[in-house]
Amino acid sequence: MKKLAVAALTLLCAMSLVVRADDAPPKKTKLTAEQKALRKEMIEKYDTNKDGKVDKDEAKKISKEDQEKMDKAGVSLGGKKKKDSSTDSATAKPAGN
Repeated sequence: MKKLAVAALTLLCAMSLVVRADDAPPKKTKLTAEQKALRKEMIEKYDTNKDGKVDKDEAKKISKEDQEKMDKAGVSLGGKKKKDSSTDSATAKPAGN
């Protein structure tokens, strides 16, 4: 009976580790040379106070064309990454709001 209890406990512990592994955040991928170049170009273009970062006020001034170019290349200028509109189109806000 003890062997059965130990086996059941071991199985439960193993299952909890598997479940927790699925909850882990995705690993960051490294940027390609093209993505790095585009990111550097956009920071140089929109970083008006030259602190090496694009803050909220500076980000508001990014042109639609440049934003589309960065989205297509998979590049962001920092902060939290916005949700992909194709995966959550029911709750996505319209552009410009």
